[in-house]
Amino acid sequence: MPSTETTPGAHTGARAWLGLAVLVLPAMLLFMMLTVLFLAIPQLAADLKPSSTQTLWIIDIYGFLMAGLLVTMGTLGDRIGHRRLLIAGAAVFAVVSVIAANTSDPALMIVWRALLGIAAATQMPATLGLIFSTFADPRQRGIAVGVWSGGISVGTGLGPVIGGALLEAFSWRAAFLVAVPIMAIVVIGAPLLLPNPRNPAAGRVDLFSVLLSLATLLPIVYGVKELAKPDALLPALAGIAAGLAFGAWFVLRQLRLPEPLLDVRLFANRTVGGALSVFLLAATALGGVYLLFTQYLQLVEGLSPLRAGLWVLPGAALLVVVSAVSPALVRRVRPGYLIAAGLAVQVIGYLMLTHVDAAGGLPLLVAGFIVLYPAVAPSMALTTNLVVGSVPPQKAGAASGLATTCSDLGISLGIAIIGSIAAAVYRAQTATTIPPGLPSAASAAGRESLDGAVSAAQSLPAELGTALLTPAREAFTSGLNTAAVIAAAIAAGAAILAIAKLRHIPATGPAAGAEQS
Repeated sequence: MPSTETTPGAHTGARAWLGLAVLVLPAMLLFMMLTVLFLAIPQLAADLKPSSTQTLWIIDIYGFLMAGLLVTMGTLGDRIGHRRLLIAGAAVFAVVSVIAANTSDPALMIVWRALLGIAAATQMPATLGLIFSTFADPRQRGIAVGVWSGGISVGTGLGPVIGGALLEAFSWRAAFLVAVPIMAIVVIGAPLLLPNPRNPAAGRVDLFSVLLSLATLLPIVYGVKELAKPDALLPALAGIAAGLAFGAWFVLRQLRLPEPLLDVRLFANRTVGGALSVFLLAATALGGVYLLFTQYLQLVEGLSPLRAGLWVLPGAALLVVVSAVSPALVRRVRPGYLIAAGLAVQVIGYLMLTHVDAAGGLPLLVAGFIVLYPAVAPSMALTTNLVVGSVPPQKAGAASGLATTCSDLGISLGIAIIGSIAAAVYRAQTATTIPPGLPSAASAAGRESLDGAVSAAQSLPAELGTALLTPAREAFTSGLNTAAVIAAAIAAGAAILAIAKLRHIPATGPAAGAEQS
């Protein structure tokens, strides 16, 4: 069969930048879908009446399968063509979104969210792989990757905003339907504007390695999420242990296969290993604090979902600017130093959050977020560029899958680890500060979580509700302060690691891309 390989860089000029828009739109949407349902769950639960376990899986199964299949789909795209995989994934995503929006059965909703996660996994590595195929010039490619990274962060940030707006104007079903026009643009625009590079010598995909990769990532992601629950320590540790065991099996198999699903020897590359480690730590620090930031806005300040989501926009707008500027700065400053500088600024933002109070803390909270959120941009944009630029072009899809998986896993780790520490601080403080004389059910709910306290206070007289909410909100804020200290320490460690592992890379994209282990 004749090769369909397209020469990288063949699509240039205005056509290339229009193609970039086709790639950034789905990347933004796919990460927005990670958070868009958070605010819609109350309405969705009222309509579908799922059990608590079903609700958990409706929320999480999308991210689980997206993270678990990114590397596999990146490798598959290298072999069959990223454009082909992108179009197929977009078409499936659009169709399943329409079906999910009209679903009335909670079990079926879990199935549709799972299929959406698989369709998302086919598209994310393809978007980055096609950027590297479209932009041959390292400077243009660096700008394109920066825009792509900024789009992902904006999508994550816009999830609550879009969700809140759709809830006020329509219903939870609109949160699914918003994907349809964007995926239609991808299906129509990709064949017209994007190349379809592939490895003509690619062999078959090892299906057993695919299963092992899922058996590695899914239990680990599940385990770190379960760590946030005080009564789920043993299942969480069992999941993590099982995932690590399957991971060891996966690595051994890849080392023995003549054509591995994932070339694990890539991690021996100093740039790849160092960049992924920095990215994972940066995402971990941000993930936990981002969750607490949104909860503070709604549960401590009492803002509506839409108003709470809007407070994300200033930081998101600055993040786009920093993402676009970072590739230009790296021409003069070594990538390791620029990434470390961004992480150092993040430390300042996290330290600002350590001084937020329960009463009148909104200005300092938002100011701290505006400082720390854009400062992650150099790590996101440059780290991804370094990882993919440090491998052969035919392995760009697999490398992009690794970078995106680190982002997803880092956010999950942050929510699980940092979130569980904040929850422990909350429970310890409310155990002694919630006053006696309240109904026992309300006291129990207040000691468990702030959302429990808010829900219980709604059924109490105003005076008793205030007596419950005041210490609960102060305890939550103490948990946020503690979480910010931990995030600052993680970001500081990542900054040091960036200097230690990436300082050898000279300023300029071509040198970075030519770095060898």
